[in-house]
Amino acid sequence: MIQQYYSNGKLLLSGEYLILDGAVGLALPTSYGQSMAVSKNLTALLTWESFDHMQQSWFKVTFNLDDLSIRQVIGDQNVALTLQRILKKVTALNPAFLGEYQGLLVKTFLDFPRIWGLGSSSTLINNIAQWADVDPYQLLFESFGGSGYDIACAQNDSAILYRLNKGVPNVRTISFQPDFGEHLYFVHLNRKQVSKDSIELYKKGKSVTSKTIERVSNISASLVTCKTLNEFDRLLAEHESILATVLHKKTLQQSLFTDFKGQTKSLGAWGGDFILATGDENTPVYFKDKGFETVIPYSVMIK
Repeated sequence: MIQQYYSNGKLLLSGEYLILDGAVGLALPTSYGQSMAVSKNLTALLTWESFDHMQQSWFKVTFNLDDLSIRQVIGDQNVALTLQRILKKVTALNPAFLGEYQGLLVKTFLDFPRIWGLGSSSTLINNIAQWADVDPYQLLFESFGGSGYDIACAQNDSAILYRLNKGVPNVRTISFQPDFGEHLYFVHLNRKQVSKDSIELYKKGKSVTSKTIERVSNISASLVTCKTLNEFDRLLAEHESILATVLHKKTLQQSLFTDFKGQTKSLGAWGGDFILATGDENTPVYFKDKGFETVIPYSVMIK
């Protein structure tokens, strides 16, 4: 019998970085995610193979099942070591986890390009946690770190308002179906941002007040309830301005898209992955003319 697991990808519309200090963030599970298939065998080995969105194998590792020592790696050695660390953390959280197996074959399947940054790590963590019956937030915090909003997205099929209360995740599922959804686009910046590195930079240089946390939380709530695109744009622009001050960086609009007629906003870690752009039917043409070929309408990206 094959055990099957699936987790949604994620996009963080508001609250990036500041969620770590208690701000409320608005996060959206995506139509794209990652699945995992687990089957038993009698090899005394754990063989793990990962496939990309084109169904091409990009990584394979074989562990000795008894102690998770690495026997063979096809692909990136660092990926193998990261996976080994995660699995050892799982066995620490649930010592009985691998004891019932005599051998295993695990296959993972992304349905989005790895460079997209929609949560290849968080979907993996959530799938493994489901399989091993451990707390996915604890597994994330003790492996990759982060705020945990991506785990909440992995588990829910609707938008969420997410907050860390003294380190404990607080998740509220909400309906987020803006009347102006046809004016919203997600644009990939053609580069992958490492969230863990961005978080470390934020922690080193942050200058955040309780007033800033409160204002960003209020913006998150207002984004859910606002009725017009103009109001939505104004909230996005204010959020960008606040984060630019906190991070000591220029906004996207200031640095890359000064001539764009709509509004742009970074999503999650600044500097890479997807951004949000508001506009009209000409918006995809604008970004593609600038070399950003991946422009996905809201209705396609979001569940």
